[in-house]
Amino acid sequence: MQYGDGDYRYELDEGWGKLPEGYEFHQVAGVAVDGDDNVYLFNRSAHQMMVFDREGGFIKSWDQRFAGPHGIHIGPDGNIYLADRDAHVIVKYSLDGELLQELGNRDQASDTGYGADRVVHRAAEPFNLPTGIAVTESEDIFVSDGYGNSRVHKFDASGALLLSWGEPGSTEPGQFTLPHGVGLDADGRVLVCDRENHRIQVFDQDGNFLTMWPGFRQPTDVQVGPDGEVYVTELTHRFSIVDGDGNVLARWGGESSHDPGQFVAPHGIAVDSRGDIYIGEVLEGQRIQKFVRVR
Repeated sequence: MQYGDGDYRYELDEGWGKLPEGYEFHQVAGVAVDGDDNVYLFNRSAHQMMVFDREGGFIKSWDQRFAGPHGIHIGPDGNIYLADRDAHVIVKYSLDGELLQELGNRDQASDTGYGADRVVHRAAEPFNLPTGIAVTESEDIFVSDGYGNSRVHKFDASGALLLSWGEPGSTEPGQFTLPHGVGLDADGRVLVCDRENHRIQVFDQDGNFLTMWPGFRQPTDVQVGPDGEVYVTELTHRFSIVDGDGNVLARWGGESSHDPGQFVAPHGIAVDSRGDIYIGEVLEGQRIQKFVRVR
């Protein structure tokens, strides 16, 4: 069976990811691919970072522990950036698991008024439950922040905060209700998954609003392909591929299903050098699925 449309058609590599005994896929929050097409799964099991080759063979897991695995990004520098959501930090590691940098105040949430009501009452400094990371060629770092804030932050390579933008809201450009993922397109524009507003907002790297793509169902993560196509996971059981203007190129899912090739709660997305797609699921999904592009 094939999924997708036109030039973006895929076949499911069913059963991808061979787990050692005692391991499990439990809420695969983040997925990333390195320069050798090894696949990194940032998940909420007892083994929070697992690494596989592109055929699904298990390579290793990390011993490091995280408070709340969420977003993951492998930067142009070859290092891996992680959003440890519940610790309120972004951490940078080598691919061998050596800690290189930490952004934010560990275990200290910024003062946004976010609490039991799960409402962000005001925008604030980094971080309050951050969600995603994107890194430029010059190693500027963009962070979506997140469950307990309504902002995007930009840092330089040293970790110095350069600027922040965004405020709570659901109607105007630059207003966010759970900015959940962030990416950079081929033109360097900043794509922000405004999850609970069901849209992607597009900015330049100085935080100036450019355009908005509506029509998503809780977009969670965004990745950009070699031809400028944009891959979007949507928590409400769907996956979309759009062009650089937000027009749909391919889409499947839409109804919650544990069937192979369908989705329950797609959350993280990665694309390898051959155009194959890896989608991690959370909530009741709790799996990773690989879709092989048909050429």
